[in-house]
Amino acid sequence: QVQLVESGGGLVQPGGSLRLSCAASGRIFSLNAMGWYRQAPGKQRELVGSISSGGSTNYADSVKGRFTISRDNAKNTVSLQMNSLKPEDTAVYLCNAYVITYDGPRPRVYWGQGTQVTVSD
Repeated sequence: QVQLVESGGGLVQPGGSLRLSCAASGRIFSLNAMGWYRQAPGKQRELVGSISSGGSTNYADSVKGRFTISRDNAKNTVSLQMNSLKPEDTAVYLCNAYVITYDGPRPRVYWGQGTQVTVSD
């Protein structure tokens, strides 16, 4: 029904930048909150940040001041600009979205497949 596809991951040196994007498609009536999570090997998945349909954002303390979430409601996309990257930012990054589809009024959460970000020399 709904697909989320991330792009933009890769290998970057400490102090560098990457921009991740996530595009939602399918039977979307409306997109509510969207967010980015990450999961490092052997660790639990953690919230990186989220953005409401109106543009309000919140971030994990570990990324405040370095990462910025934005969205384009016309294109059903959410982006994550990551600056001043550190080795501890290495993880698989996943986007999610609360979606109301044409099949019913209750919002459901959908997840992308994830994109690898590696910060290393």
